[in-house]
Amino acid sequence: MDLNLTGKHALVCGGSEGIGRATAHELALLGADVTVLSRRPEAVQQVASALPRSGAQAHGWIAGDVADAVRLRSQVEALAAGKPVHILVNNTGGPPGGPAYTADSAAFVDAFNRHLIANQVLVQAVLPGMQGAGWGRIVNVVSTSVKEPIANLGVSNTIRGAVASWAKTLSAELGGHGITVNNVLPGYTRTARLEQILRDRSLATGKPEDEIARGMLATVPVARFAEASETAAAIAFLCSPAAGYISGINLPVDGGRTRSL
Repeated sequence: MDLNLTGKHALVCGGSEGIGRATAHELALLGADVTVLSRRPEAVQQVASALPRSGAQAHGWIAGDVADAVRLRSQVEALAAGKPVHILVNNTGGPPGGPAYTADSAAFVDAFNRHLIANQVLVQAVLPGMQGAGWGRIVNVVSTSVKEPIANLGVSNTIRGAVASWAKTLSAELGGHGITVNNVLPGYTRTARLEQILRDRSLATGKPEDEIARGMLATVPVARFAEASETAAAIAFLCSPAAGYISGINLPVDGGRTRSL
């Protein structure tokens, strides 16, 4: 199986922690040059410095904010002009929880900008390099809510569905250029996002977080939370040459929790 990414340049968003950080590590292990993007300069610099290296691999970092689309486009266009990007991993923390019917309209707009609009800006910034190489991988880290809405995540459910449809559309438009577009749908994964969900549900119900966690795990056939590295492994595979005929899919990495096919 060809998993070798030597000579490829990957841009991993949300790379300072959790699934993003684990993905940057996996791609570096497969030989890619990795640029890590996150808001916090010190944290993202530390991640880039700690990535595994062999041979001529060169890793880097960008302190960028998906909420600032204009600056983000400028930063990534400058990066791609000096070193074309072949792999883009779109990964952004989800919006706050709560029912859809109580959410202010501004919350939907903010989430739309941070997820779909930021993703669109990033794709447009790196696309010339992918088209020039005749090879590209775009992987969006979304949510299992694409298949089954998750209770008390009204804004997130709405925006994640929009991102999934956007990605499916892109996969048809870009396939002829040798570019695949896929979505990875993490289940309950040990990240800061999971901690936030536990806190929010505890505050909403008055139940202890450990009781909330047990209830969540009762819905997972493998009976445990995922590690970020397990989700990252799925992302890295979709970025590899071996996955060149896989495009336009939603891949749950959720321990079997999603009940739909």
